[in-house]
Amino acid sequence: MSINTKYIFVTGGVTSSLGKGIIAASLAKLLQARGFTVTIQKLDPYINIDPGTLNPYEHGECYVTEDGAETDLDLGHYERFLNVATSQANNVTTGRIYQSVIEKERKGEFLGKTVQVIPHITDEIKSRIKLLGKTGQYQFVITEIGGTVGDIESLPYIEAVRQLKWELGDNCTVIHLTLLPYLATSGELKTKPTQHSVKLLLEYGVQPDILVCRSEYPINKDIRRKIALFCNVSPDAVIEALDAATIYEVPILMEKEDLDKIVLKKLNVAMPPELKLDKWRNFLDKLEHPTREVTIGLIGKYVELKESYKSIAEAFIHAGAVNDCKVKIEWIHSDELTEDNIKDTFKNLQGVLVAPGFGNRGIDGKIIAINYARTNNIPFLGICLGMQCAVIEFARNVLGLKDAHSREMSPATTNPVIDLLEAQKNISHMGGTMRLGSYPCHIEEGTLAYSVYGTADINERHRHRYEFNPEYTKDFINAGMVISGINPDAGLAEIIEIPTHPFFIGVQFHPEYKSTVENPHPLFVSFVKASLK
Repeated sequence: MSINTKYIFVTGGVTSSLGKGIIAASLAKLLQARGFTVTIQKLDPYINIDPGTLNPYEHGECYVTEDGAETDLDLGHYERFLNVATSQANNVTTGRIYQSVIEKERKGEFLGKTVQVIPHITDEIKSRIKLLGKTGQYQFVITEIGGTVGDIESLPYIEAVRQLKWELGDNCTVIHLTLLPYLATSGELKTKPTQHSVKLLLEYGVQPDILVCRSEYPINKDIRRKIALFCNVSPDAVIEALDAATIYEVPILMEKEDLDKIVLKKLNVAMPPELKLDKWRNFLDKLEHPTREVTIGLIGKYVELKESYKSIAEAFIHAGAVNDCKVKIEWIHSDELTEDNIKDTFKNLQGVLVAPGFGNRGIDGKIIAINYARTNNIPFLGICLGMQCAVIEFARNVLGLKDAHSREMSPATTNPVIDLLEAQKNISHMGGTMRLGSYPCHIEEGTLAYSVYGTADINERHRHRYEFNPEYTKDFINAGMVISGINPDAGLAEIIEIPTHPFFIGVQFHPEYKSTVENPHPLFVSFVKASLK
């Protein structure tokens, strides 16, 4: 049976960071709860090919999909809400669009024609938008357009939406997210920014069908009528989006506003009888009514910008709900940790997570943190570089290899316990040269990792270049560290642990990427449980 895919576009106006990704994910959750198959994609207007080489200070976390795509952090929200894996096709950047068109031009595919933004760039955008629909898996494809209407770099995307709205007719609808600022001096919500934003969208030939208005205060009927009148939408299509205590509350708020019902009406889709959100409500109830609290230190070098560790923070929220507790994260800058202040900094912590990252900055602080957690029996979880730092710390302080290091930080070290794979030593380009995406891992029975996962064979997502150096395996095992998880294809160390410690585990992969509301990651659940003890 062929699926008649419906396309929903989410644009933004007035200001960035209004939460287009959360609105898109919330709508997708509601449609999914009604029994529809849904996916979401993000179109990013920057010229980078992907966020893989972007500094986290610039762009927040780089999220990695099962198939190894380095993507925008909004894809993390899509997966956490829908519990459905995304892929390379779910995130498209302007850089990728132009790269594809230029490659086609170089191959002579345009038969000598002048290559232009319209139709060549917009055709490429449209084909990427339709790609997910053509798989036959989804009844709804929700496409979030990055940036705000009026940005120069977003114009080709808005033009592609205009063309698709014309081509697809009833199979397409546009949601425009905007802001209703509150002026304290006059004590009122102002609709003018929304009017101007819609006017600008209309200038580009796109009439929004639904307006979602972010606001600090409820929107009364008069304001809804006014917005509807000036923006050419029906009053029931003016949706109130109040600030929420947690992003996970937004689907419930959107359900109250009938966002999914209005979308189905606009797309001429029959309304299924009921909405099944029991699991979601149960999770929210646990989230809002914790019986305990636990404080965990997150040691990283980008902690000023918490978006850099978005998936880790969300994984703690999921794991906290399972354990009926609130996980309070202490954001600790690894640059600022020293032997002198470590005891004082860690005095209120019940657990320590050393975060992933790249480069030399903050490494010494991470190693000091791991040493303190190891020698003081504080539950420890090391992710990616955090696992590698645990290996370095153990090599220095237990094996006695004082100059042990990673070849990434110290090319001249005589004890490279972390090193590059032979196959990667001659690579010069930074983009896409890492072990990226999902890889298998075999776990040894009787280990902590086995008790965490409850199975011997798992798949986890990776994003790294350097590996545990297998030449040192025997030394580590003889000194009491267990390599409990190994990649069966390449024999690479994936999980390390110390059995004599209450909870000490390091993983080369990124478990945070796979934690969702419906499937909290077992590593985070077990780590929080151990920290509560």
